[in-house]
Amino acid sequence: MGRLGSFLVRRRRLVLVLAVVGLIAAGVLGSGVAGRLSNGGFENPEAESFIASQLLADEFSVSPPDILIVASAPGSVDDPAVASAGVALGGALAAEEGVASVSSYWTLGSPPPLRSADGTRALVFASLDGTQDEMLERSAQIAEEYRGEFQGLQVAVGGEGAVFAEVNEVIEADLVKAESIAFPITLILLIVVFGSVVSALLPLGVGVVAIVGTFLVLDLLARVTEVSIFALNLTTALGLGLAIDYALFVVSRFREELAAGHQTGEAVERTVASAGRTVLFSAGTVMVSLAAMLVFPLAFLRSFGYAGIAVVALAAVGAIIVLPALLAVLGPRVEKWRVRRLRPTTGEGTWHRVAMAVMKRPIPIATIAIALLVFLGLPFLQAEFGSADDRILPPDSVAREVGDLLRTEFTGFDSAPIDVVALGLSDTDSIGSLSADLSTLEGVSRVDGLAGTYVDGAQVLPPGIANLRFGSEAGTYLQAIPAVDPQSTAAEELVREIRSFDAPVELALTGPSAALVDSKEAITSRLPLALGIIGGVTFVVLFLMFGSVLVPAKAVVLNLLSLSATFGSMVWIFQQGNLSEFLGFTSMGHIDLTMPILMFCIAFGLSMDYEVFLLSRIKEEYDHTGDNVRSVATGLERTGRVVTSAALLIAVVMVAFALSGVTLMKMFGIGMTLAVLVDAFVVRATLVPAFMRLAGRANWWAPRFLRRIHERFGFSETPVARPVPVEELV
Repeated sequence: MGRLGSFLVRRRRLVLVLAVVGLIAAGVLGSGVAGRLSNGGFENPEAESFIASQLLADEFSVSPPDILIVASAPGSVDDPAVASAGVALGGALAAEEGVASVSSYWTLGSPPPLRSADGTRALVFASLDGTQDEMLERSAQIAEEYRGEFQGLQVAVGGEGAVFAEVNEVIEADLVKAESIAFPITLILLIVVFGSVVSALLPLGVGVVAIVGTFLVLDLLARVTEVSIFALNLTTALGLGLAIDYALFVVSRFREELAAGHQTGEAVERTVASAGRTVLFSAGTVMVSLAAMLVFPLAFLRSFGYAGIAVVALAAVGAIIVLPALLAVLGPRVEKWRVRRLRPTTGEGTWHRVAMAVMKRPIPIATIAIALLVFLGLPFLQAEFGSADDRILPPDSVAREVGDLLRTEFTGFDSAPIDVVALGLSDTDSIGSLSADLSTLEGVSRVDGLAGTYVDGAQVLPPGIANLRFGSEAGTYLQAIPAVDPQSTAAEELVREIRSFDAPVELALTGPSAALVDSKEAITSRLPLALGIIGGVTFVVLFLMFGSVLVPAKAVVLNLLSLSATFGSMVWIFQQGNLSEFLGFTSMGHIDLTMPILMFCIAFGLSMDYEVFLLSRIKEEYDHTGDNVRSVATGLERTGRVVTSAALLIAVVMVAFALSGVTLMKMFGIGMTLAVLVDAFVVRATLVPAFMRLAGRANWWAPRFLRRIHERFGFSETPVARPVPVEELV
């Protein structure tokens, strides 16, 4: 790293020119990234539910309903005039470009479940052709066209396509709003933290490099694999947050070296050799955490892995290559346009006193902190996991209105059937027997199929023209309409019961409930591998950096404890609905399946970020003095303001995203805010000094054979001389 610092000082102008050219090229080439990204990626392509949905499309020319219309009449939906308008509505939909099929209450023989309890509303379903992105775009167009009045009917449009179209529209608007809030507030806080305008602009510059560069990376990846559009939100939030982290650490160390009397070139070299090394390994641990998402088969999660790895790598490149070159040009002018006078310190400031106070009473303070984290984490034991539905939209959303009507005024969940594919089954009697048996299962409202409609084992509607869509040369399929919430535990049990059903042929299930079961299985089956990668690689990297066994183990355990408190809070707020009125969301009674995975990987990485910052300064001081207590207090003093300032600044970025109207983004923003604040103010300020005081010299212990490994393969740098007491810069 020392040689890199020397190179950057000598070639600083060349490095900056190349950086500007690369930034402009990335901005131009990656400007169309949003148009290449996918709106889907929530299913496992290897799962039974996904394969069965492909069979439905290939063998029966059937796709799940993308559009669901609730048609409200001034009187009964069975009035001849209303029925005529309902049939006309279906006909108009069927004539629309991209619409594959349309069915409704009036064309399916007027089954009672498709009529509201008071008889004033009825359902119309439409399936679309094309790719998922094309269907979502067409859903938005049809929803906009048909909402309102149609031949005396009041039409509200919802369904999966309309919901996701609205989600995308809200998220895009929220992203612009979040950026417009986060950037100026962050700049103001950076000016307050650094005390000068020039220093404050540097982290934002690194953030721009990371974000724009990642957009180009995602654009290139989207040409060869599926990348979710939601990755753009992570790119902006994480890119800005990590740029602040890394630039704070590098600029603070550079200013410290200048204040210690070093010339600009030497200060840059020493900064890269110390802070640059720390940033490099910190970025490595964050990238490992995010890379763990690549083991999951869902493209949605893998997309965050792609975006996360790219934005972390580019933030690190910006902080240890571009930023030092810029500092070499600026030199003392990094203090230009100062807005506040810095307070002098003797090296025993607030964070030094905090560390000493904790280390005087490590056991009671650690006990209180652990008890608080455990208390906050207890609700996570009651966590229920499901998938997002229309309730993630604001209450005034039209697609959300349709979902609310379905839940309150209709007896079945016709918009989320369990499709049962039975290839090789064509005998009508066998189909009828299977339909009757399935209709007796608890949680099934009715079963529709080639043999007619069955409720509680009895046929209530005979076979008709409308039912011919259930058959093909390959066999048949049935629709089991659930009487329970498709995202509930009861629906999951129903899927498992049908899959274990004794049928004449093998059954393959698809639909929202079946996809939920398969997604849970895909995630839980890969979760041990992901956790093993995160924990194992993090342990190895920290060992190679510090040569200790205890320090990496302690870091992993404390991070898990901190994150459990965050997850418990998320269950208490978003699953159980506490603070829902204040925060403006509707609880679904469960947590979206993918959010804990996403939040864990990102928050664990950020926690290790702060851990590496703190431990690197503690180890540096310990190598100089051999005094455990002094090194912990000095390390916390040197990094306390950096870590807490970075945490507060990241919290500002995340809170901006928490203002989203989409519950998933709100949960992500609030969860990440809690994670970074708990980690910075509870774990780093109390638990780390307490445990390091209790461990004493054992903090840096390793067995003899591991010491030999560290001596040969470790990443230790020659310690730089400890700076003399200087002004408290950050």
